Amino acid sequence: YAQIWRVQVGRIPLYLLDANVPQNPPHLREITSQPYPDDRRQRLIQEMLLGIGGMRALRKLGIDPTIVHMNEGHSAFAGLERIRVLREEQELTFDEALLLVMASNVFTTHTSVPAGIDLFDPGLIERFFSPYLPSLGITLEALLGLGRRDPKNQSEPFCMNILAQKLSGNINAVSRLHRKISQRLWHDLWPRIPEEDVPINYVTNGVHVPSWVSQEMAETYTRYLGPNWSEDPDNVRLWNRAMEIPDEELWGVHERRRGRLVAFCRRRLRDQLLRRGAPTKEVEMATEVLNPDALTIVWARRMVTYKRPLLIFRDLDRLARILDNPERPVQIIMAGKAHPNDLEGKRLIKEIISIIKEDPFRQHVVFIEDYDMDVARYLVQGADIWLNTPRRPDEACGTSGMKAVFNGALHFSTLDGWWDEAFNPRVGWAIGRGEVYKDHEYQDDVESHAFYTLMENEIIPLFYKRGPDGIPREWVAKMKAAMKELGPLYNTNFMIQRYMEDYYLRAHSYLKDLTAEGKEGIEELAAWYRRVSKEWKGLKVVKVEQESPPELEVGDQLKVRALVDLGTLRPEDVRVDLYYGPLDPFGKMKRREIHPMELMGKEGELYVFAASLPCSESGRFAYYCRVTPHHRRLIPTHYSLGLLVTWG
Repeated sequence: YAQIWRVQVGRIPLYLLDANVPQNPPHLREITSQPYPDDRRQRLIQEMLLGIGGMRALRKLGIDPTIVHMNEGHSAFAGLERIRVLREEQELTFDEALLLVMASNVFTTHTSVPAGIDLFDPGLIERFFSPYLPSLGITLEALLGLGRRDPKNQSEPFCMNILAQKLSGNINAVSRLHRKISQRLWHDLWPRIPEEDVPINYVTNGVHVPSWVSQEMAETYTRYLGPNWSEDPDNVRLWNRAMEIPDEELWGVHERRRGRLVAFCRRRLRDQLLRRGAPTKEVEMATEVLNPDALTIVWARRMVTYKRPLLIFRDLDRLARILDNPERPVQIIMAGKAHPNDLEGKRLIKEIISIIKEDPFRQHVVFIEDYDMDVARYLVQGADIWLNTPRRPDEACGTSGMKAVFNGALHFSTLDGWWDEAFNPRVGWAIGRGEVYKDHEYQDDVESHAFYTLMENEIIPLFYKRGPDGIPREWVAKMKAAMKELGPLYNTNFMIQRYMEDYYLRAHSYLKDLTAEGKEGIEELAAWYRRVSKEWKGLKVVKVEQESPPELEVGDQLKVRALVDLGTLRPEDVRVDLYYGPLDPFGKMKRREIHPMELMGKEGELYVFAASLPCSESGRFAYYCRVTPHHRRLIPTHYSLGLLVTWG
């Protein structure tokens, strides 16, 4: 049993499931008491409640969504529940219901790190899902196969992310770089196509600007961007007006927020020391820590190894010289939490505290405990520099820096997550140039050196380059440039618009076409897919011929034809493409283009397909003939398009 809580978040109702009800025995009442438990049994029950229970809760509330968006693999069982309902209510086979669910499921993967992906022992799946299998109409082996890279590998654990991808026809990552990492991570689900063709696109995360912008900054935006700026934050013309904010006014707002951040940190630090029973003298010193006029750098996020909070402490002498400069003072505020069972995360916090409690760091570096949304607001609203140090490419997106930018902070980060696509020298700074190292120690040395060098040679001089009025005009110009260029792109309005146009509406349109004739369209597609899957092994590309000379000039036509043995398949069952592109010095395609080949007729038992395209640039090129299944109702990202592929 579970009870449903409704939270009204602005105009949006948020429904929460709670297992702490009298009808449940004690061990089940605890299911929703803690997220991410180590107990795999409890974790599996949580995800059953989220996916299966979540869909049943919506039905109880009279909500029957056309499109279901599953975020991360935790919710993947929702797809199975949708299949069960379709089988029960529309009397579909599992294969038919699967096609319908795939057409209307959107799945977003949020992690770049394999350790962040839920895996379950097959025995645990068998124990909890055996009673559920008859309603799905499949065997245990078939269910386990849906959660495996290799369905035939009996020892492979059951992966929730794989299940979600196999139940979804629309898959995306959460940044441009994360898309590439996800394509690499999940390439073996589509093993017969190149990595860059894996059908995972991306929608970069964004932040809800009104939730994070300070009251003073919001009032400034109202004056210069217009009274409706918060309703239209993805409007490019609106953010162009940021350039019209007077330097004096923008800098004044920012300095006041920095002063409030310093006051907040002093209060929190004093409370932390009192809780620990620190000596009176040490508690009194907390009221003088930090400088409200100093360049303030903030590092705040989850304490995990790949985020590298210790990177800035690799050369303590050099860091001390940067911080302890009476003419150009610099200070660092750190905050973060480790998972209760993450011993390495706790070690990182302990090491940071051991460093900063000693001179000369104790007056210039503080660590704020109990990091939460309230703490985060003070930090993003008062920082001059928002520092992020993840080891590329482990940060899927990261949004804390976006929140800071809307408050006038400048972002300083390795080229990972969102910063890989957002960075340019006008809006912030980058540590490194996007290199990836096998030797992590060497990488940390190189990138910590880059951090110190940029601080010494660019960031600190720019911040303290003041005119007679004390305003750092060039720094303020950079703040405005960041607002103007990043503002329209990294907010939730723009993000939701991308989801709506690229995923929800397309999926809805496809689903509408698939069900236009009731069950007939689904039954016909499922029967076609079974036939093509069975007969595909008889297909062969016998020969690919270039009808034009081997060397061509720009403007000439490249003419290629392919002889294809379709076996028992029909021409309308397949799509034949010319897959071509320029080569790099190592003989690998730098990019690829896909040009359809037309059916020209038959030569004996072989079908002839041909293509002609103009040569628009010079260099070495390669091309292939690619044959894939084709049906007007087949989902373009169906995983069969990575399995049923023949090349020539």
